[in-house]
Amino acid sequence: MKKLLSLTMAAVTASSAFAGGYRISLQGQKQLAMGHTGVAVVNSAETLFFNPAGASFLKDRFNASIGGNLLFARTKFQNDTYNWKSSTNNMGTPAEFYASYRITDWLTAGLAVYTPYGSAVEWDRDWQGANLVNNIDLQAIYIQPTISVKLTDYFSVGGGPIYVNGGVTFDRNLSRSLTDEQGNPSDVNLEAKGVTAWGWTAGFMFNPHEKVRLGVNYRSHITMEARNGNATFNQVPAYAQGTYFNTKFNADLPLPAEITAGLSVQLTDKWLFAFDYNRAYWNAYKALTVDFANSIPTSVNPRNYKDASTYRLGTQFKPNNKVSFRAGWYYDESPVQPGYFAPETPRNDSQGYTGGFTYMITSKLGVDASFLYLHFKEVNASYDHATEDGGTYSFGGTYKNVVFSPGLGLSYSF
Repeated sequence: MKKLLSLTMAAVTASSAFAGGYRISLQGQKQLAMGHTGVAVVNSAETLFFNPAGASFLKDRFNASIGGNLLFARTKFQNDTYNWKSSTNNMGTPAEFYASYRITDWLTAGLAVYTPYGSAVEWDRDWQGANLVNNIDLQAIYIQPTISVKLTDYFSVGGGPIYVNGGVTFDRNLSRSLTDEQGNPSDVNLEAKGVTAWGWTAGFMFNPHEKVRLGVNYRSHITMEARNGNATFNQVPAYAQGTYFNTKFNADLPLPAEITAGLSVQLTDKWLFAFDYNRAYWNAYKALTVDFANSIPTSVNPRNYKDASTYRLGTQFKPNNKVSFRAGWYYDESPVQPGYFAPETPRNDSQGYTGGFTYMITSKLGVDASFLYLHFKEVNASYDHATEDGGTYSFGGTYKNVVFSPGLGLSYSF
């Protein structure tokens, strides 16, 4: 059972998310439209995510933003040697809510709720990698109470704790050959709900000039500890039911620490430019260690991720008080190293192209729209650590990925 489940548990932590490993960069409509820049931008309550120190510099006493995206992801897989072809189309619905209130001239409090991990992958049941993954759905909701303190008219700090609540469901075939008496592939379904964890975020913002802002934000490492998850076996032949029986499992998922630094420049009254640099410390994800119930030995499945960087550029053009236009671009490095490219996280280096606008319905209420087109570099890669029948084998081929995500939100202030 250890042999057949060790690879299974490697996919517990994966999704089709696309910002380094299993991270999703869709945390605000205004800032997404500007290439997901924001660590040195003060546009709305979205600053609570990008840099909570910026809340001190918001013009209005109360600010709120709410929004969501439709995420459409498509992956094509091909192996010319064996003439294998398959594809997967998936949809996700990440969302966010931010609200801030200035208590005094120097103290602002806020609340941020967002979903940085929450996408899915579902391959055809008869595809060649079904023993690695059939489908997976990973969700994590971040709840972040925040304070921001303006120390001077030019410098502020901010931060707060992060509470995470999430879960995962996952299904894969037990092997490449095992079926029940009717020829249906034997599979296992894993489910863990109500997984919780704590972390924190902190940042500062400095305005050396009335038209220039500098910002730095740090988000801590968080470990999601799945405990007493359910492993359910299906279509198991009678002769193997003494081996494949329902059981419990424990597994940990690292959500890496990340630091973002950047600047924004108000070139004219109408034009704003921003640049962000993000470094995610994915090296924390060396392997997935899984403990099974019923005295089943612990399994270790290697991932060996590396730290990865993202470079972001964005601009905003505001011709009048009624409408604002935004555009951006970013380059996102993959943390996956050669030999560790698994089909449950089929992603490589990518470039994101973004745009959007805000239309003010009233002087206080605006509609925010955004879009993201994400193109991944085509890659011929493999996962060389799959195990079956006491041995190790390699599964690989060519992967092509694209993502499109339109978004819509509302912003309100007074």
